[in-house]
Amino acid sequence: MTIRTYAPAAAGAIMCLSAFLIGAQARAMPATDSAAQLGGDNLQTAGLALPKTPHPIAELSPVATWRLGKTADWVAVTEDAVWVASTGPFAVHRIDPRTNKLTASVRIPGEACAGLVAAFGALWVPICGQPAALAKIDLASQRLATVLGVGPAAEEGGIAASDDSLWLVVDKKGSLARIDPQTGSIRQTVHIPAGSYNPKFVDGAVWVTRAEGAEATAVDATSGKVIASAKTGPQPRFLAAGGGAMWTLNQGDGTLTRIDLSTRGATVTIPLGTPGHGGDVGFGGGAIWTSMPKVPLSAVSATSAKLLCQWVGPGGDSLGLGHDAIWLTDYHGGTVTRFRMADALQRCTHGTQSGH
Repeated sequence: MTIRTYAPAAAGAIMCLSAFLIGAQARAMPATDSAAQLGGDNLQTAGLALPKTPHPIAELSPVATWRLGKTADWVAVTEDAVWVASTGPFAVHRIDPRTNKLTASVRIPGEACAGLVAAFGALWVPICGQPAALAKIDLASQRLATVLGVGPAAEEGGIAASDDSLWLVVDKKGSLARIDPQTGSIRQTVHIPAGSYNPKFVDGAVWVTRAEGAEATAVDATSGKVIASAKTGPQPRFLAAGGGAMWTLNQGDGTLTRIDLSTRGATVTIPLGTPGHGGDVGFGGGAIWTSMPKVPLSAVSATSAKLLCQWVGPGGDSLGLGHDAIWLTDYHGGTVTRFRMADALQRCTHGTQSGH
């Protein structure tokens, strides 16, 4: 899922909290447990035990909760809004983070079945169906502008935006389409390994995870040439960029892989104990945050690649990070909840200090 993180004025407090949390965790771990930074495709699995005492998700006090439909999934955060998709109705919903008000609900002609991206003045929503499609929501008018006749190859995919293009895998053979955001036409098709579905743009490259394998492929966003391939855990799906790395959430064994952006090689895989379909990953407050059903929130230090803490209980599946908050969906409950990021970081710090 494609997630953008913004840093409003209060972000300084979060940065201080996250720096303290990362430092405390590093001091608490013996030096022999630190994850080695290995170059190229030498991939190490960190021998880390899961937290002995996970936190209950109920300990986090919601700022607000919105019921959007039968299900709620896929979150996109912009400078002035948070967008969340739903079924029952098929729609995307706009929340104003300044007022905590639901300000718009835009109907779409099918299920939003893959990650969203906000770019080029629009929210782009991949829609599954026969045929698959791509909905364009105008951010200024908050209305459906058009529906393109190109769509995602499968559910749980995604869409990415580079400086001049949209990127979407359109079939199971690994056809990565480069789409002109103004005309909606495919300007280039890049062939990547079959079974790759989820793209993410960072530092001039589009990274795509291969859910039917165990690797991620990097494509130069200017030339469209494949420039790297990095090993991951099995069945990598969602991915996020932060802390000088790309991070893949691996559904096959419930792990998280770090790919160094400077070397384009995987360095470490962290056990989270959260295998299965669904889930999400994002970066904020110096941490990588993941979500899975029944383990709605996990935090990993983006600096040390240590699993810091986890929250268990009902809810979870997709998340967004921004406006000093964690935006967490309960897929089956049809809701999205806003939590204070500082609250989660403080409780994570408290758990570390008390030996959890």
